[in-house]
Amino acid sequence: MAAPAQGPSLVALNGIQPGRWQLRDMDGGERTSLCVADPRMLIQLRHPGAQCSRFVVEDLPKSATVHYTCPGAGHGRTVISVESGHLIRLRTQGIADGAPFDVNYEGRRTGACR
Repeated sequence: MAAPAQGPSLVALNGIQPGRWQLRDMDGGERTSLCVADPRMLIQLRHPGAQCSRFVVEDLPKSATVHYTCPGAGHGRTVISVESGHLIRLRTQGIADGAPFDVNYEGRRTGACR
């Protein structure tokens, strides 16, 4: 997976352990597995690797809200709530490839990346 765009360190993301994570769509039940080397990559799930500007709306110890804009690719708003280093809740919504998205995920760390 592509490296995350550089940006400010968010307090809530410091509580997320790197490794293999499984994200389950809370509405559709679909599961996605990904290697999270840097938790900042979770901010732009629908715009991976895109060069985006970010605006931190909220930065608390257990939650972060970030709005981002990717010129020519769309924009999004992501809210990450950290339950523990192994469990997160993530809601992301915006526009990607000209179409709207609005997804709620539950994320669980399943082990180390291979």
